[in-house]
Amino acid sequence: MDKKDLEYIRLKKGFICDMDGVLYHGNRLLDGVKEFYEWLVSNGKQFLFLTNSSERSPKELKQKLARMELEVDEKHFYTSALATAHFLRSQCPGGSVYVIGEAGLINALYDAGFTMNNVNPDYVVMGESRTINYEMIERATLLVRSGAKLIGTNPDLTAPTEAGIIPATRSLISPIEMASGRSAYFLGKPNPLMMRIGMSKLGTKPEDTCIIGDRMDTDIIAGIESEIDTILVLSGVTTRRQIENYPYRPRFILESVGDIALL
Repeated sequence: MDKKDLEYIRLKKGFICDMDGVLYHGNRLLDGVKEFYEWLVSNGKQFLFLTNSSERSPKELKQKLARMELEVDEKHFYTSALATAHFLRSQCPGGSVYVIGEAGLINALYDAGFTMNNVNPDYVVMGESRTINYEMIERATLLVRSGAKLIGTNPDLTAPTEAGIIPATRSLISPIEMASGRSAYFLGKPNPLMMRIGMSKLGTKPEDTCIIGDRMDTDIIAGIESEIDTILVLSGVTTRRQIENYPYRPRFILESVGDIALL
């Protein structure tokens, strides 16, 4: 990328930034992230770390980054779990759910007024889970076949970790979809709801905002469909060669977010 393009990016007022594969892999902070964060703060930029992961709450994400020696205020985080809870509350206030997921998702649903129900819930909700088993899949399938609506917190097939690429929500929910004959509705990127909430929190207009991510099928398409500039970083799951597999392109391609701070 040439200097002119970097200068254009740096003039943006608002930055929506993915986390996994952009800021860190697992529990390892990526090179250049500290410099990028310091640049955001010192230049008075509006920014939101917006993740399709539903495992952790904003408070836990703040603590996760603090363990990697990056201190970020809790207000700068937004997750697919929060977007899911926001959506379901608007659709079925005071409803009930059967959840397969971690604490971040369960707590977001509790906070939105939902109760847990494994008999006749309004919704079956699936997020990332490291404790999923056949009994959970069986129960979820039977509930969906009995009339519960199937919700996924995000459509990610895979996620990056220190050890490599692992299954994510779309992979985990697919047995329930196939066995029930029902398709899930996904709330995370590229669902426009996430982007509208992001820009609302930033207080910026589309022309003043950009999204930084490592996935063509969520981050980049979300930006394109929301008419904001897109920046693909090659520090996560997408390689330069894989970009050619898609019928759309990011506006900019960087090796990492640190490139923005190094002009």
